Amino acid sequence: MKLVRFLISREGFISVFCYTITAVFSFLSFAPLSFPFFVWVAPFGLFIIEKRNRGEWKKLIYHGFGFSILFYLVSFHWVYHMTTVFGGFDWYLAVPIFIGSAILLNFKFPVYLLVFSFLAKRAGRFFPLIASVSILFSEFLTPQVFPWYFGNVVAENQILAQNAEYASAYGLSAFLFFVSYYLFYLRKPKYFLRLFLTFLSKHKNIQKKFVFAGLGIVLVLVLFFGNGYYLFQKWSAIKPIAERDVLVIQPNAPLEFRDGRNPAEEIRNLMTRIDTMTEMELKKSPVDLLVLPESGIPFFTTHDTEVTRYSRIYWHQFESLMAILSLRHGTNVFYNELDADLVPTALPGRISRRDVRMYNSSVLMNPNGERRNSYQKVFLLIFGEYMPFEWMYALSGQTGQFAPGTNLDLIPYYESRKNPSSRTKDLHWEDTMTMGPAGVREYYSKDKVEEKQLGSFLPLICYEVIISEFVRKFQGDPDFIVNVTNDKWYGNSVESYQHHTLGRLRAIEFRKWIVRSTNSGTSVFTDHLGRNIDNDFTPIETTAVIRKKVQVIPGEMTFYRLYGNLLSYLYMGIVGLVLLFYAKRNS
Repeated sequence: MKLVRFLISREGFISVFCYTITAVFSFLSFAPLSFPFFVWVAPFGLFIIEKRNRGEWKKLIYHGFGFSILFYLVSFHWVYHMTTVFGGFDWYLAVPIFIGSAILLNFKFPVYLLVFSFLAKRAGRFFPLIASVSILFSEFLTPQVFPWYFGNVVAENQILAQNAEYASAYGLSAFLFFVSYYLFYLRKPKYFLRLFLTFLSKHKNIQKKFVFAGLGIVLVLVLFFGNGYYLFQKWSAIKPIAERDVLVIQPNAPLEFRDGRNPAEEIRNLMTRIDTMTEMELKKSPVDLLVLPESGIPFFTTHDTEVTRYSRIYWHQFESLMAILSLRHGTNVFYNELDADLVPTALPGRISRRDVRMYNSSVLMNPNGERRNSYQKVFLLIFGEYMPFEWMYALSGQTGQFAPGTNLDLIPYYESRKNPSSRTKDLHWEDTMTMGPAGVREYYSKDKVEEKQLGSFLPLICYEVIISEFVRKFQGDPDFIVNVTNDKWYGNSVESYQHHTLGRLRAIEFRKWIVRSTNSGTSVFTDHLGRNIDNDFTPIETTAVIRKKVQVIPGEMTFYRLYGNLLSYLYMGIVGLVLLFYAKRNS
């Protein structure tokens, strides 16, 4: 009842209006709408609530929850779809799950309001550094399952986005709140008049403060726009050392069959679809790399081991088809699969189901149809690929029980075959009914080529691409980044565009192209400046192919790869010391 009385009161109306300002303007600034000018006023709702409730800590926490829920409702409404479709929950369970996840996973809002209010109360004056350091603190220290930052929205501006090479999304968040707080302070005409009168004042001390404040915002704007422009020009002028022809197949594979469809028939149709789409695209013009997405062929593996056979996930026809694709077209094939091994404590000579570890894995098959390096997903999605507690698996039968991988090596790929196949009749999916993997390789044995490594790429599965601190742990100099993902669980929503936009900054941080391969859309190629090539996005919830020439940018360890978020930590430390000195002096 208290909540209802609050919502129908004047204070409640103003509060909800503020929540809406931040939620709606952030959403309009973000992909796929991408109106970046709205982002500069998006923090106004936070500023208004903090100013009206400064020092009232309990109220600020509640208001933070309000921002969390409304922001989730506007920007991440697809979470509800995921809860009902992926989790299989009815609406009366999905709604409280949605609200609970909104609060827990957007804890940055109450933390920001508390930190900002505390520092503003201590400073007792207009101090825009407080706004920027508060958002840094809250984004760094609050947990997020699907990490997003206000800086990702700022990065919709191509020039400002280049600063991510040094400061990542965190630095752009700090810049946004610094500038936005200035705009908030000047939101009423009387403030312009006050500034004008202050400038004309005979008091030199006031003139100095005005000049200092004005120079501060000018210097920050010049720094970010100037540095962004310089980096944009610098990297635009760099010539690639090579180009790789890459084809992405978007098969729109089914993920579950609770609607009554025949699983065997659906999988057969899927395999035929992949085979046909690949042949139509590559029959006359081969590529260096063919990429299939996460869950492009679900439920199975091509890794033939005692453990995978025991687990009943090895499927010889899956391996045969991948061998056909690579041998028929003489190309590298990078595809996703399940994989399994035993825990170190397993008893020798005996396999028990409780000793089996399952992995979300992607593997490369070379142009000779031979299995080569694989990558097991390291950063697993909580509630999707594992549960934090064993008893929670009973809540959702769709949640996987995967183990995290440990290998952070790049994936080598090899020179493709230059000549067409010598066979007059090529193999197709239907031939896997009677021909196993060894038979396929024997059939194309005359087309075998010498294995020569052409380069390597950095493999990322699903939302690993949006976690900058994780991606920089990979060692070596990749030619490009390949991100395979499955966004089908989120339906025909904006999630796939948001997912891509959050990961797009990795291209700038690494100065490498990104190949994004999705199961059901949207797939896209992004260059080392963070630009989506030809603005060519595949449609959602359908099959598609997309093919581009990927440039190999000369290897250079960028500042972010070397030092990570060092600048953001230094900024928080320096501003903290300044505030401490200021507070002590005034006390």
